[in-house]
Amino acid sequence: QVQLAESGGGLVQAGGSLRLSCAASGRTFSSRGMGWFRQAPGKEREFVAAINWSSPTTYYADSVKGRFTISRDNAKNTVTLQMNSLKFEDTAVYYCAATRFEYESGASATRYSYWGQGTQVTVSS
Repeated sequence: QVQLAESGGGLVQAGGSLRLSCAASGRTFSSRGMGWFRQAPGKEREFVAAINWSSPTTYYADSVKGRFTISRDNAKNTVTLQMNSLKFEDTAVYYCAATRFEYESGASATRYSYWGQGTQVTVSS
């Protein structure tokens, strides 16, 4: 079992930066892929970024590529999403997620079974 808790959301002006963190509990964190997804009001949940269990491989949605960076610290059981050059359309609830199985990763939400409660990111234009 993996439990996840996000933090770091808030209100920021367009062009600004925010850093989201996800703290994970569970002995198998270091062997699971981790992802960030987001859901804006009235829209479906969408993929933002993912990282595999050993960090070299990362995945990004085209809409955030070059602006967001995902990283993880397996020693601290944390995953971070650094968000720069934020745009109004980045406004959403951001969710941290861990894969259902160990040694899996990727952009598909169906690979993820463990989800945090979400943290609100609001970008003012």
